[in-house]
Amino acid sequence: MLNQAAGDREILAKKLGISPQQLSYVTHSGPGEGLIFYGNVILPFVDRFPQDTELYRIMTTKPEEVS
Repeated sequence: MLNQAAGDREILAKKLGISPQQLSYVTHSGPGEGLIFYGNVILPFVDRFPQDTELYRIMTTKPEEVS
């Protein structure tokens, strides 16, 4: 779960049982930050993937970086 609009965050938090601390990971989160759901466990993550690699160029979803 990545950055969501305020109203959507509130709905998702109630439906998915996300704590206020966990919700902070999807409030104004940056690229590569969010929550991973695995069964009944919710884990925050921060992934700083190096941008100067071939793999990054293949996987990016940023239109300005796709040639």
